[in-house]
Amino acid sequence: MTDQRIPTPMDDLAEEWLDTLLTLEPELHIHLGRPGHESEYADRSPDGVAAYADAARAALARVRATAVEDDTDAITRAELIRTLELDVEKIEAGFWQRDLNVIASPSQDFRDIFDLMGTETEDDWSHVARRMQNVPAAMSGYLASLRIGIAAGNVPAIRQVREVAAQARKQVGPDSFFAALAARADVPASLKADLDAGARAASEAYGTMVEFLENDLAPVAPEQDAVGREHYALASRAFVGAAIDLDETYEWGIDELRRMVEEQERIAGEIVPGGGVADAIAHLENDPARKLHGTEALQAWMQETSDRAVADLGRTHFDIPEPMRRLECMIAPTEEGGIYYTPPSEDFQRAGRMWWSVPEGITEFDTWRELTTVYHEGVPGHHLQCGLAVHNSAQLNGWRRFSWNSGHGEGWALYAERLMAELGYLDDPADRLGMLDGQRMRAARVVLDIGVHLQKPKPDGTGTWTGEDAFSFMAQHVNMNDSFVRFEVNRYLGWPGQAPSYKVGQRMWEQLRDEWVAAHGADPQSGGLKEFHRQALAVGSIGLGTLRSALLP
Repeated sequence: MTDQRIPTPMDDLAEEWLDTLLTLEPELHIHLGRPGHESEYADRSPDGVAAYADAARAALARVRATAVEDDTDAITRAELIRTLELDVEKIEAGFWQRDLNVIASPSQDFRDIFDLMGTETEDDWSHVARRMQNVPAAMSGYLASLRIGIAAGNVPAIRQVREVAAQARKQVGPDSFFAALAARADVPASLKADLDAGARAASEAYGTMVEFLENDLAPVAPEQDAVGREHYALASRAFVGAAIDLDETYEWGIDELRRMVEEQERIAGEIVPGGGVADAIAHLENDPARKLHGTEALQAWMQETSDRAVADLGRTHFDIPEPMRRLECMIAPTEEGGIYYTPPSEDFQRAGRMWWSVPEGITEFDTWRELTTVYHEGVPGHHLQCGLAVHNSAQLNGWRRFSWNSGHGEGWALYAERLMAELGYLDDPADRLGMLDGQRMRAARVVLDIGVHLQKPKPDGTGTWTGEDAFSFMAQHVNMNDSFVRFEVNRYLGWPGQAPSYKVGQRMWEQLRDEWVAAHGADPQSGGLKEFHRQALAVGSIGLGTLRSALLP
């Protein structure tokens, strides 16, 4: 049993900042499983953004003026300063004025929060009804910020505007998510009426958004997808948790992609002697033993695979506390594409969840292609990483347990995929090909993302990158259907710097592991990595620069 840490003044500041975030962004109550504010939204208006900036500046001044008492404090202080400074920089740079993309902007957040809300009791449904009724006000504030962007000439590309308008249109009318959610409720008539009214209000708010996007934002949105070096460098630093040399990383990405292609070709030859990757994929896609039919079969297979990994790795390579051994695999209620993980609540009453948003019309799934995804999202990937942070309440303050950095988190998940290959879980050439397919995709998007947004020369020497080049390039390197490719590329074009953080993060995790092993004389084959993993995950999700300083002082 880990001794309970005695909170320090730095811990107190971190807890106070978390309390401030819970006030400014009340949706966090749902994410953390804390009671209160179950129906409220953050203020995304210009006034709300200004209030956040003022709070961040005040917290930053207090953190800088507070001394550290131990190594844990040093990490907390470094991360508070890093993240608070970034928050202020991004606000001052006007990120909030153009906060619109196909996967991670308020347009999706207003709806997605309902996936985590309880629906077991009448009180739960009452919270749902009030939240739906609050969507119009939240949407109004958000659109006001986008209007400020229009006035400032700081707007997202037309591609994002059109795609988000198409997404928002699905939330309008009697077939919307909100109408379907209200229809599920088995509650007294008065509450049912509140739910129906809330569903109409939320649906109408999305209708207002569609009109704004099409009539106000689209006419002034630029055709060019590139955001430019200055914007990109700040976004990348936030996602990775460290500043990277973007030009060197672009060249490394080209080399890494070439290496992934060569490794895939070798494995393909084991599946179809003398054949290439396309031949191996065609062979595997025609293998009925590796095919799942329907989302129910997909969900059951995900759960069985995840449960087996938790049981196996919990006996051997990781210490997995009992509350973390429950991981729920879910089919998401949306059909936008993408697979994602949501952490457990602080009390583990809501388990960690792996979500699969299956695009409309997709009914068949290949186990060889998706096995590594279960490890990525579950154990030893995100669930191990996030669950351990939540569980480590004896040593980590609340803000540290809740904090998230993409380079750390997604880099770890890719590192976890490779680790499973090293541990023998991907020895089947088909499963290994699936893992390499994912790794190849992540390398390709380092090249694509930096290439497009910095308008760099294309690897084939045929000119400068544009957004349109990204679709054919991605299709060349990902063996997925067209709808998946379209969604993924639109995501990269609208969320600059995020996609490369996966592969860049993996690179930095591997470099850190090698340096740690060299410094400690640990033999990975005799369990030395178990201690590295324990130390690395015990500190929670922190920027990769901070992580390196913590493990290799």
